[in-house]
Amino acid sequence: MFDETLLFIFMLAAFLGFQLIKRVSPLLHSPLMSLTNAISAIAVVGAITIAGEKDASPFAQVLGFIAIMASTINLVGGYLITDRMLKMFRKRGDRP
Repeated sequence: MFDETLLFIFMLAAFLGFQLIKRVSPLLHSPLMSLTNAISAIAVVGAITIAGEKDASPFAQVLGFIAIMASTINLVGGYLITDRMLKMFRKRGDRP
């Protein structure tokens, strides 16, 4: 039922992702945040696909639902933070 290869891929992706994010310069934070939001949107689509699969087990459906919720929260929060940061760089006359 549970494939060890998938667990290995998940652990490797988590480790490499953590190492990559840890070494990012603060100057690149905003562009990286926007890229992370796009990746999170892809994760939402993938989670919907897996959770809505016809022959999905209840375990896969629960994990898919958790993935959908976590990715959606990350996606919305990331866009709100990025928008707020970009508003800080506008000139005073440009604001409505």
